[in-house]
Amino acid sequence: MEKRKDIEEANNSLVLFSALSKDIANVLIFLENEENQKALDKDQVEKLKLKMAFICTYVQLSYSDFEQFEDIMTRNRQEVENLLQSLLDDDVLTSLTSNMDDCISLYHRSYKSDAIMMDEQLDFLLLNLYHLSKHHAEKIFPGVTQYEVLQNVCGNIRDFHGLILNGCIKHEMVENVLPLFQLMAERVGHFLWEDQTDEDSRLSELDEDEHNDRDSRLFQLTHLLLKIVPTELEVMHICYTNLKASTSAEVGRFIKKLLETSPDILREYIIQLQEHMLTVIPPSTLGARNIHVMMEFLLLILSDMPKDFIHHDKLFDLLAHVGTLTREVSTLVRDLEEKLRNKEGNNQTNCATLDLLENIELLKKDLKHVYLKAPNSSQCCFPMSGGPLFMHLLHMHLNDLLDSNAYSISLIKEEIELVSQELEFIRSFFGDAAEQGLYKDIWARVLDVAYEAKDVTDSIIVRDNGLLHLIFSLPITIKKIKLIKEEISALDENIPKDRGLIVVNSPKKPVERKSLATDKIIVGFEEETNLILRKLTSGPADLDVISITGMPGSGKTTLAYKVYNDKSVSRHFDLRAWCTVDQGYDDKKLLDTIFSQVSGSDSNLSENIDVADKLRKQLFGKRYLIVLDDVWDTTTLDELTRPFPEAKKGSRIILTTREKEVALHGKLNTDPLDLRLLRPDESWELLEKRTFGNESCPDELLDVGKEIAENCKGLPLVADLIAGVIAGREKKRSVWLEVQSSLSSFILNSEVEVMRVIELSYDHLPHHLKPCLLHFASWPKDTPLTIYLLTVYLGAEGFVEKTEMKGIEEVVKIYMDDLISSSLVICFNEIGDILNFQIHDLVHDFCLIKARKENLFDRIRSSAPSDLLPRQITIDYDEEEEHFGLNFVMFDSNKKRHSGKHLYSLGINGDQLDDSVSDAFHLRHLRLIRVLDLEPPLIMVNDSLLNEICMLNHLRYLRIRTQVKYLPFSFSNLWNLESLFVSNKGSILVLLPRILDLVKLRVLSVGACSFFDMDADESILIAKDTKLENLRILGELLISYSKDTMNIFKRFPNLQVLQFELKESWDYSTEQHWFPKLDCLTELETLCVGFKSSNTNHCGSSVATNRPWDFHFPSNLKELLLYDFPLTSDSLSTIARLPNLENLSLYDTIIQGEEWNMGEEDTFENLKFLNLRLLTLSKWEVGEESFPNLEKLKLQECGKLEEIPPSFGDIYSLKFIKIVKSPQLEDSALKIKKYAEDMRGGNELQILGQEDIPLFK
Repeated sequence: MEKRKDIEEANNSLVLFSALSKDIANVLIFLENEENQKALDKDQVEKLKLKMAFICTYVQLSYSDFEQFEDIMTRNRQEVENLLQSLLDDDVLTSLTSNMDDCISLYHRSYKSDAIMMDEQLDFLLLNLYHLSKHHAEKIFPGVTQYEVLQNVCGNIRDFHGLILNGCIKHEMVENVLPLFQLMAERVGHFLWEDQTDEDSRLSELDEDEHNDRDSRLFQLTHLLLKIVPTELEVMHICYTNLKASTSAEVGRFIKKLLETSPDILREYIIQLQEHMLTVIPPSTLGARNIHVMMEFLLLILSDMPKDFIHHDKLFDLLAHVGTLTREVSTLVRDLEEKLRNKEGNNQTNCATLDLLENIELLKKDLKHVYLKAPNSSQCCFPMSGGPLFMHLLHMHLNDLLDSNAYSISLIKEEIELVSQELEFIRSFFGDAAEQGLYKDIWARVLDVAYEAKDVTDSIIVRDNGLLHLIFSLPITIKKIKLIKEEISALDENIPKDRGLIVVNSPKKPVERKSLATDKIIVGFEEETNLILRKLTSGPADLDVISITGMPGSGKTTLAYKVYNDKSVSRHFDLRAWCTVDQGYDDKKLLDTIFSQVSGSDSNLSENIDVADKLRKQLFGKRYLIVLDDVWDTTTLDELTRPFPEAKKGSRIILTTREKEVALHGKLNTDPLDLRLLRPDESWELLEKRTFGNESCPDELLDVGKEIAENCKGLPLVADLIAGVIAGREKKRSVWLEVQSSLSSFILNSEVEVMRVIELSYDHLPHHLKPCLLHFASWPKDTPLTIYLLTVYLGAEGFVEKTEMKGIEEVVKIYMDDLISSSLVICFNEIGDILNFQIHDLVHDFCLIKARKENLFDRIRSSAPSDLLPRQITIDYDEEEEHFGLNFVMFDSNKKRHSGKHLYSLGINGDQLDDSVSDAFHLRHLRLIRVLDLEPPLIMVNDSLLNEICMLNHLRYLRIRTQVKYLPFSFSNLWNLESLFVSNKGSILVLLPRILDLVKLRVLSVGACSFFDMDADESILIAKDTKLENLRILGELLISYSKDTMNIFKRFPNLQVLQFELKESWDYSTEQHWFPKLDCLTELETLCVGFKSSNTNHCGSSVATNRPWDFHFPSNLKELLLYDFPLTSDSLSTIARLPNLENLSLYDTIIQGEEWNMGEEDTFENLKFLNLRLLTLSKWEVGEESFPNLEKLKLQECGKLEEIPPSFGDIYSLKFIKIVKSPQLEDSALKIKKYAEDMRGGNELQILGQEDIPLFK
């Protein structure tokens, strides 16, 4: 009885649906009439069609029990009626609306979900779903790849089903796939229901919640595609196996459309399958890697389909082959996922994945011999100027690729290893000779083929014509490299073994000797001049070397010239000689020059004469002064000084060099003088004298003149150059203002030696230091960089050579020492502050020019063209910049070929992206990217974009803004990540267990993070032996007492810097403050901890100060910063016992009883800097030995402290006392200063105020 009722209802519904479909068809025919179209505008017609498609779709799917079905359907029906009110006769309109009402009512009440649709019903449903999906792709989400794929899948399935209805395809061919069509239609209908229900709100501007909902919908669409694209794969399979030979024109048209749309569908499907696989299947799973490698290979093919180099008549065969492999991959992923979920073994699946690798090799052969056209031969030309630098960076890059273990590398790992080895052999053969033009033709070919090798390998990885490069270009390039190697190997036998010594350091072009004109104006350096004069004319009788070091243009030669020509010096020495060495020296000629000066002879000695011996005899028994100007290496220094007698006559050598290593090597008694920069008043003096001679500057030019002098940044060479510019111009304020506004261009465009002298130092650097120096210019001028920042960025950029014996921090420190020694990098070492490194503005200008020339990095505006990008770019996003959206297409995954794909490093900063740009923002194609810095507040990284980022497994550095609570499972794919910076204001990121998968992680900095979910009841299970051995920096953690937290830090044994906030740490059962056990962190040097008490008022905190802390600090700790801590005397004594503590900062600290009485046992043995701010401290007693090595005391807003203890005056090492917003302490500070001056003599102790302004002179 019930069954008969169901059949009757089904038949009745078919009748109603048939009537409705006929009415809709008639309306559509009616709308095609031009006269009728005039009654409605184009948008209204489109809206009407869309609403009718919506109604027809969901009356057929009403059995799915959609939320608010009747209300939404009735509203759409009413809109249809309103639009047709003025067009249709009342009878026709009444019939249509009545049929719509009946269908809505009947289907919603009775239609069953397990019913199989008739072919006509299904065809109508598929047609309407296609229209709905097309509207979404073109109107609601234009440019969003996933919606375009959805439209194409719906269109292909509908067209294929239409061929079945038309009889072009026999029913028995598709009987197994037909049920999949209805299932697919139901899934697509479910998804589109929510998108279509409130279209108007989606077209309006989105608030943050609506934007998050939009992101969520895209995430759901990704999962929908994973479910429905396999149906498309079945259709492709049927077409290839059964319809390939069909003569039907309709079938031919369908297959042509399939060839146009399927590559994009399959490519997006595999990409989404990759991302899905990473979220559910750990990379270490048996067989998982083989599947990923096959996916990479398929994507390489699909990214090049269809292209001109694929035989057109073979395109369908190739697509079918790719489709079959995609089906296999899809099946294997599902099998692996299911077996992991059921905790079953997967040996059988793993064996099947091995077959995939065999299929790759077979298909590669077919691609070469069957599917692809061989390309015309081409030759890459090396586009940069610094060949050896490029070869060095390429060597580093290839090694990094091999070390990355990335899936994309697996396809060409053997080839990369071969290229790396062969090019390294070639590079070692040439050494520095390549720079000098020896074997010029071969070297040019080496650079061309090396550049070609880089371009080919990178293009394969980023899928930029990768298929062609994989099959043809890479083998050809390797063959070229081998031929050059053979040619060089033949040459090697005929080259002298000491060839390298002949060419080392020889210049590219002759270096002009420095001018030492006697009328040169010399200012400044009075203290330095007097010091050197004393060293020259007094002191021990032994031979001594006075070395002057400094950066290029700092005035080393000028100062040496000044003292050399001083009357007291010329009277003091029997013989004097000046010798400018430079880089391209000939020791015999230089010794001959010295001999000529000390002997008074202008004639050159013959080649057969032993010049060194003659010189030694001439100097013997005399008090001599020899200036060796601009010495570059220790070997040169030894060669030139060997003939100088060491008799005790008070002889001296003045040595000027940019290389501190040379100065230290030559030291006998006197320490080298590192020449400072000119002070602003000295720069102005030089400008004034050069411009006005003995006259004074007019008052109207004084202010602008001093500003020009200050902009010379203390470099005498620059001051001298600018003085030359303004000296030859009118003495008018407008002219000087013009000079001031274009100071850099005057310097850079002047055909003078300012850039040349810097380039000399640059050229002298080893190749591995050059990119490190150039990196400084990627930051704005005057940016101080810490060793931590340099380690992070230089390591991530691939500029640091890896060694087994030294960690990356140690290597970077050595690099910085070498750059400081070259005088190109300046180091600032303020007491209490971390070491800062910086370059002079002129060096910055030089490095920026050089970096652009070598195509290393650049900074561009948001609307700048994106062609020929360097390896690293920074984009300054300006939301008001015109056409920005067009330029930002470089991030659109639909753009198949652009240089942005080849980026290694990308930084974007600026205002938050608008929604239209954010929707088109894709990163998945940046497959070589090592550094990704999306500076907040640029973009909130949602789940979809975060999954894209997780596919970039060459990443070393990542900085993002997100509000996810957990790192996604796919984050484990970033196994090369070394530095992670997350801005997550308003949320707490749970680190475990995902963070433990990032085995190379060195720096982890999150706005707020915790090891565990504080709201979860269950603990996270983590393998006992899991550790992050490489993690060095961790912050900012939120920690509270729990059994899980007790020993958590043992998992990070090599931490050097740790920052956390301690919450809820008062244990009432023991009446003791709980503090995590950190003594296991034996490498920890810097610790920053804030305390957040559970008490909401100060009464609780003051009571808490009566109890000591159970501190467990590591003994190696050098810097300790505590915020908001209640401390007792015992707690402070515990801190004092730290043997290596050098810096201690206490902020907003409550001291028990407001007194700190330091006994004999309270000795901060190695403390150099003590910083106290907002302490509840009124009385402070300090013992004689409390701070034996203190160098700086800083007191900020210590309003309750009555005075600074007088015993600070007894600390001989104390150099600074800084007082900020604590005026009551100034009198006691002055007394300490006067006492220290009486005890020590001199004015060594300085009392400073805010901004380091001296309070007393």
